[in-house]
Amino acid sequence: MRPIPVDFNIGPLTIHTYGIGLAITFYFAYRYYDRRLRNNGYNVEWLQKSFLWIIAAAILGARVVHVVANITYYLHNPGEIVLIWHGGLSSYGGLAFAIPAAMYFKHRHAPELSYAKGFDLIAPVLVAAWAMGRLLGPQLMINGGGRPTNAWYGLQYAGQIGYRIPVPLFQATEDFIIFLILLKLEKYFKEHHSPDGALIGSAALLWNIPRFSDEYLWLAVPRLWDAVEVFSLAVVAVSAIYLIILFNKSQHKTTATAETEPSAI
Repeated sequence: MRPIPVDFNIGPLTIHTYGIGLAITFYFAYRYYDRRLRNNGYNVEWLQKSFLWIIAAAILGARVVHVVANITYYLHNPGEIVLIWHGGLSSYGGLAFAIPAAMYFKHRHAPELSYAKGFDLIAPVLVAAWAMGRLLGPQLMINGGGRPTNAWYGLQYAGQIGYRIPVPLFQATEDFIIFLILLKLEKYFKEHHSPDGALIGSAALLWNIPRFSDEYLWLAVPRLWDAVEVFSLAVVAVSAIYLIILFNKSQHKTTATAETEPSAI
């Protein structure tokens, strides 16, 4: 299979398919989160006012972290720092910049929405957007494939020699499965009156497990000290501890409430 074209021209204008894919993904995330907020009775005006700022923060953070992580290369090739259509957007960097921006706008314009509830509502949105983004982002960019392979499922990618593991397709499948699991968990948590914050903790745990394995098995040189691998394992550990503490506190609160209620005569 020939590489998918990573750009095309409309007159003198060069259009990068990678950018179109990201734009579609961002729009999907906005509409889906807007719908989830509305369905749960929350104000959406703050999202409408802040969405572009949050996306700008996400792109900036994703690029900054990628460049810093590969600083030696970019010191020798400074002109490529802005060429995001060649790849190089860190998911963790995007979150690191976008989350504080979103928290600021939520605090300013939607104080009635708790942070925990807001994160729970956006958890399935993020994972669904990642699933879509893998298909419409890395799959359509230069150097989008993983390690070389001779397997039947290998694909050719622009900028890479030979056939490559189609990591974006694998990751899209993983993320879609996690998305379905989160929808089931959300229903379960509601039925069992689980504490707010449980869904985002579950999402962080579930997403970072394959994030580690993808990097270790298909992307990076096999090693356990790659930045993405280390951070993925750290997030898995923190998420597991967070969920244990969250449910323990909830259980203690439920027990204390039951003990203080008067017994029926």
